Amino acid sequence: MSFIQRVKTLFNGRKSKHAPAVPPTVPKARKPHPDKSGAAPRPEKKNPRANDPQTVRGGPRKKRKPHAPPPQPRRHHGAPPREPEASAAPWDPSNYQVPAADGKTRFLDLDLPEVLWHALSDLDFRYCTPIQAKSLPLALDGTDVCGRAQTGTGKTAAFLLAIFKHLLARPAEPDRRKGYPRALIMAPTRELCMQIARDAEALGRYTGLRTLAVYGGMDMQEQRAVLRDKHVDVVVATPGRLLDFRQRQDIDFSKVELLVIDEADRMLDMGFIPDMRRIVYGCPPKHRRQTMLFSATLTPEVTRLASQWMRDAATVDIEPEHVAAETIDQRVYIVTEDQKFTIVYNLLRDLKPERVIIFGNRRDSTERLCENLRHQGLDVALLSGAVEQHKRVKVLENFRSGRVPVLVATDVAGRGLHIDGIDLIINFNIPEQAEDYVHRIGRTGRVGEKGTSITFADEIDSYYIPAVEEYMKQPLKCVTPPEEWLTPLPKPMLPRKRRPPRENGFGGRGGPRAPRRGGSRGGPRRR
Repeated sequence: MSFIQRVKTLFNGRKSKHAPAVPPTVPKARKPHPDKSGAAPRPEKKNPRANDPQTVRGGPRKKRKPHAPPPQPRRHHGAPPREPEASAAPWDPSNYQVPAADGKTRFLDLDLPEVLWHALSDLDFRYCTPIQAKSLPLALDGTDVCGRAQTGTGKTAAFLLAIFKHLLARPAEPDRRKGYPRALIMAPTRELCMQIARDAEALGRYTGLRTLAVYGGMDMQEQRAVLRDKHVDVVVATPGRLLDFRQRQDIDFSKVELLVIDEADRMLDMGFIPDMRRIVYGCPPKHRRQTMLFSATLTPEVTRLASQWMRDAATVDIEPEHVAAETIDQRVYIVTEDQKFTIVYNLLRDLKPERVIIFGNRRDSTERLCENLRHQGLDVALLSGAVEQHKRVKVLENFRSGRVPVLVATDVAGRGLHIDGIDLIINFNIPEQAEDYVHRIGRTGRVGEKGTSITFADEIDSYYIPAVEEYMKQPLKCVTPPEEWLTPLPKPMLPRKRRPPRENGFGGRGGPRAPRRGGSRGGPRRR
């Protein structure tokens, strides 16, 4: 049977035996045409929809359910809903009662809207810190402010409250275009950018203002979609990613009413000044915007920038008696390089701190420290510049929630990491810059709370102690560690990983280096 015949047999619904092959020269027999007159009439087909509209293929028609609400869009970090958050019951301002205290300024004494008092009440913010008490009245009046205060004293809340009060007092035009933020906050690091956005969510939860965090290392399309589809009031950004969006014409600074530059000294150290110039000159002129600049140190370079970018700025300088907070118990232990890990393990086992950060100077040393602590059975997370940004966000969230009690980090966590309840800081290595030492230990003992910092001074790191003492204007008492902290480890340490040889046959530091173009290396120092 030919292929065509098998197909016809199949479609006729019957099976037949293979017919003998017919020569192609034999004509095919024609089937007799049926007599139309004698044919029986076809039965009439009824349309079920014609007579009974309820009779459909699946039986009677089911009632349509009401339209389900559209799925909630994926919430980008730092982009709360446009509508103000409604509480279960109307908030009564009489619930936010703060007694007057000598030498202290209450937030109730400031000219703030009730929605900000509501958020301050939720956060249990009652009295202003010194930098807030001096800078907030000036900023609320629209004055440019150049402020200096030690880390952990509440600079972020100072400029956020001023921004929200300004934006609430001057509502946005109803026909404004998307991608034109009204306030712009610049930060040098991704971690600080995320922290400012988180603080903005907490303080502005009842304002209805939308805040967006813009930083590198994360999905650009997600941040870009918020800029294109939503009216964003406040943008918190790192310079590089912000300029990327500007080049793509997703954001425009020409309508910015308030500009804040946080950690200005860090901007200088990381080489962001050329990018910052492009951003500042893309904003309205300084006489048509309010500019606030905050820093832990006001160097001559920072002061020069303030004079160029600000208009008749009022300088608020909170000079502490000590550079580091007095609530931090600083301890320096004289040890050898081989003793440090043993002391760290026994210290964590005996003290059992709720949250502790262990700082190292290099990425490879922090990775090895983290691996050995895990090998000893401790729950540890790593935070360094080598960790991808989405993993860094997850690490910080786990550390903040308490799921991971120990964080091993480089100086990427030295600034901008505002996490409550950090009761211990360990400097596995003394930083090469004395200023970084102050920022590291400033992660604990914040806003009046007590904290402890432990620093190891070995054969090499001990040479950095005089510079730290000179910067802090106070001596550091160096002692030997307790004997119980030198108890042998339960497991031997992991062997050191050898560096793989290079392609040209050389390995380690002895290999040839690529020629350097004249001058120092550009870009920020890697940590």
